[in-house]
Amino acid sequence: MEKTDDMLNCQDKQEEDTPNSSPFDFVIKQFQGKSCAPEKRKEQPSAIKKFFRGFDFGKSEGKERREIEEKEINNSGADDQSEKEDLSVEDGHSHLISEAESPSGEQRFNQFMQKLGKKPNSKNLDLNHCALSEEDVTELASLLPFLPELEEISLSWNGCVGGTLKALTVHLHHVNLLKVLRLNNCRLTAEDVISLGEAFEIVSQLEELDLSWNSNIGGKLSLLTKKFQKGCKLKCLKITDCNLTAKDGESLAEFLNVIPNLEVLDLSINKHIGCSMKVMAQDLKNVPGLKELNLHMCGLKQDSLQGLDTALQHLTELRKLDISCNREIGGGFKDSTAHLASLKNLEVLDLHQCCITEEDMTVLSQVIPLLSNLQELNLSSNKSVGVSSDPLLGRLRFLPKLKSVAISNCGLGEDSLSSLAEAALHLPELEILDLSWNKCVGGNLKLLLGALKLAAEIQVLRLSSCNLVAEDLALLTSLTQDGHLSRLQKLDLSYNDSISDAGWAVFCQGLAVSKELSELDLSLRPSSCRDCGTWFSELLAALAQLPALAELGMQRWVLSEPQRKQLENFNHDNKRNIRFDC
Repeated sequence: MEKTDDMLNCQDKQEEDTPNSSPFDFVIKQFQGKSCAPEKRKEQPSAIKKFFRGFDFGKSEGKERREIEEKEINNSGADDQSEKEDLSVEDGHSHLISEAESPSGEQRFNQFMQKLGKKPNSKNLDLNHCALSEEDVTELASLLPFLPELEEISLSWNGCVGGTLKALTVHLHHVNLLKVLRLNNCRLTAEDVISLGEAFEIVSQLEELDLSWNSNIGGKLSLLTKKFQKGCKLKCLKITDCNLTAKDGESLAEFLNVIPNLEVLDLSINKHIGCSMKVMAQDLKNVPGLKELNLHMCGLKQDSLQGLDTALQHLTELRKLDISCNREIGGGFKDSTAHLASLKNLEVLDLHQCCITEEDMTVLSQVIPLLSNLQELNLSSNKSVGVSSDPLLGRLRFLPKLKSVAISNCGLGEDSLSSLAEAALHLPELEILDLSWNKCVGGNLKLLLGALKLAAEIQVLRLSSCNLVAEDLALLTSLTQDGHLSRLQKLDLSYNDSISDAGWAVFCQGLAVSKELSELDLSLRPSSCRDCGTWFSELLAALAQLPALAELGMQRWVLSEPQRKQLENFNHDNKRNIRFDC
């Protein structure tokens, strides 16, 4: 490089000594300048080489020129590599910035819940009645990996969930602590049922499954039940109104063998499953810890009842038994109550609308009083309850823990009402009394006077369609004014069209003392209508003093224009939010 520098210095000297320069001197000068400053030369090496390609500067100069060009090329390559590395670093920074700016899984979950108007909860995902779309279900599925502590998923009453469930079930393995899954009325399809079955093979902690009101499950229950592992932890199974078939009943019977921890079984409103009840009953012994059995409207027959009674001997922990609305079991109790009396822990017995016969009543009158822990008894819509000579109602005195007695539409006579009134004196915990649709109550409410005075806990009193008269309302008014029925929350006096305006006026005058009253129904029968008398203003005055009242039923009462305006302005004027059903 020393030789090259000498040559360049010599050329610079010649330029100074030569006054007249050739046209190429400027270009040569530029080339020479770049040779002296390599850091600038690398900017345009190719252009210089092309220009001097036809000139011969001698061997030594050419050699050194080639060395310079090689350096330029090498430097150029190094610069390109440097640029690539710089770009790579920039891309890395960009990627890091992108990751920093993108929301975390928790943030995405919070945004998703806020979009649906729900409060985020990483353990309980409650999306009932959210009008979920297919896109929502897909987005929810993508969020499951970020919810490892999730224990409950409730998607009930979202019709669009049907047909999209697979997108969700394939991610359920991310929530292996899941204990509760509720999919009521989601319009599940056959494909959804299959997807659920596959998911149940891996959801080992599931304790509650509610698939109620999904009719497409009918005939396909085995696709679910066969996937559960033996000894699984399921405690609650609800399959209400799913169009279950007799075959489903058989599948369910087999299923009982693998769910020994079951405590709640709800098969209500499956009218075709009764045909397989004898088969299911045989396997109920495999769930000895069962506490609730709901067979409401399941198409049970007398032979079904016999099979069920046999199974009851194994269900000593049973707390609730509902076999209501099975009309064809009527007449079967006389041969099927041998083990009912052994249910010492039974708290709820629902036999309403079972077409119970007088012979059945003879047996039940012996058995029911032995259920010492019974708290709720429903015998409604069984006419023989009232006409039977066997004193079942009188024997209710042996059930001091009774809190609810429903005997509406039971054809009660004055004698049976007297028996009930006498028994009620021994029911200090009574909270609900339903005597609706028993015409004998009208004019005879005084028979219950003693019981109602002692019923310090009574909260619900239903006297709909009882042929009540003004005297009966006066009795109720005197009771409330004397401090009785102080805890009354719901009072149903509907369909008592015989009450005079004077009777309603007396009632409204004493109504203001019922401070805990939240629901009051004064509606007339559907077939009638009647002008609302002057007692209406007294009713409004009483309502203003009832802080808990939320609903007033006054169907088919015809209001005058001034009365209607008073009613319309009542909530605004009194800063209330009462629902008027007129």
